[in-house]
Amino acid sequence: MEKTALHIVHSPTFSLAAKVKDFFILTKFTLSFMVVFSCVVSYLLAPNVSFNFYAVCILFIAGMLITGAANAINQVVERDTDVLMKRTAGRPVAAGRMSVKEGWYFAIITGALGVFLMWKFFNIESAAVALFSLFLYAFIYTPLKRVNSISVLVGAFPGALPCLIGWIAATGLINPFGQFQGTLSSGETATFFNYGGYILFAIQFLWQFPHFWAIAWLAHKDYDKAGFKLLPSTKGPTRFSAVQSVIYSMLMVPVGFLPFYFNMSGTLSLWILFACNIWMVYVSVLLLVRMNAASARRVMFSSYFYLMIVFLALLFDKI
Repeated sequence: MEKTALHIVHSPTFSLAAKVKDFFILTKFTLSFMVVFSCVVSYLLAPNVSFNFYAVCILFIAGMLITGAANAINQVVERDTDVLMKRTAGRPVAAGRMSVKEGWYFAIITGALGVFLMWKFFNIESAAVALFSLFLYAFIYTPLKRVNSISVLVGAFPGALPCLIGWIAATGLINPFGQFQGTLSSGETATFFNYGGYILFAIQFLWQFPHFWAIAWLAHKDYDKAGFKLLPSTKGPTRFSAVQSVIYSMLMVPVGFLPFYFNMSGTLSLWILFACNIWMVYVSVLLLVRMNAASARRVMFSSYFYLMIVFLALLFDKI
């Protein structure tokens, strides 16, 4: 019986499955999926784009490769600090199941392939912004986490750039004041300014602060062990940190009106965004009042649902 179990553990099939699982962990698949989701929806929200299964699949694959590469570099660079934290100690590079060289090879190959797909099937502008986003996340934000809490502000840029990347993949324009031709839901052709990608960027940019600070609130002890400075206050989960979450949640309210104002989406999504933004303010205020882990957890879970609801509402109510 023991020989049979040992044979299964060391069988090529078992080893391959374990390696594939480690690569999924290396890319932080669930996080990457969320990021790429916003990229694809932003692409589909452009008025000059209609749903094309082939294009969506290519964009999704390219996005997963680029985001996965950034997360892989993050884990290679942070392998020594990952070991110190309970929730990250089991990551493949930190745990020694994958070599540093293997991690780097994986990140370089997947990142290069993802950027190539963006250039080949969409445009060079979206490929360039995607490459910049990867660099900013992996080589600026990642090391900055151990220096100063401003890293959260810096990290919010590559965190929101997928929205802009998706929009640019559709329009080929980086300039927010650039113009392009699109089709209204009525079938009429119209000229649009390139504001949309930046509005979507702003929504996801602001969303990250209450979302990430709620996570940092709950994982503060782990982050402190690793020397990460991720909360606004140097003293950890304080009232000042909660106030910051309230401020950024409140800023989300007026930004939520912009898709309607600039004719990206209709009245239904306007009210859905307003309700979601008010809810984020509410749970952030509860965190400020109660100052406990349960309230921080409510902010965190609310933020997960927020992004999905808001982007799908905008897409389904697209003008």
